[in-house]
Amino acid sequence: MPITAPERRLMRHVGLEFVAHKVAGGGGRSTNASLSLTSMIDFLVVTVVFLLMTFSASGETPIAKGLNMPKAENTLDMIDAPMAAVVGSQILVDGAPAGNTRTVEESDRIQRIDELFGILKAKRELWKQTHPNKDFPGVVLLQIDQNVKAVVVKSVFQTAAFAGFPNVSFMVNNLPKAHN
Repeated sequence: MPITAPERRLMRHVGLEFVAHKVAGGGGRSTNASLSLTSMIDFLVVTVVFLLMTFSASGETPIAKGLNMPKAENTLDMIDAPMAAVVGSQILVDGAPAGNTRTVEESDRIQRIDELFGILKAKRELWKQTHPNKDFPGVVLLQIDQNVKAVVVKSVFQTAAFAGFPNVSFMVNNLPKAHN
């Protein structure tokens, strides 16, 4: 075989003409695809508007239906903590059912609410596992209707303390501060 000048030889020995034509770079589609920017911009605008409408920077949390919270002047901003709500006779922790208050109301005595205790204890253990080198803050938010009996409020408060949440904050509606 004689020595020849270098040239394109890749796949030249294949007898099929269309393969040789493709290998040589002839024919085929353009590598540049044309994109319609109008539809892409429309999609991004709709997405941004949706996110802006649903985003809340104030840390507001939804209030359970049928809950009439008490009002207070001296308030603090919301903190990140489990939220226990008492709505009617039902107890919810972060929106999930956690028992009821019927036994407390019927006996008219302060007592530990076992299902609430178990859920709060599990939340405390999970927090300790996910934050191994930090002190547990032990804060729970109580979202309680202003018409709930005091014995129920005390039972929920005491159950939270037994579960490892001694620091309790009550959610209230904010009243404007009176100026002297």
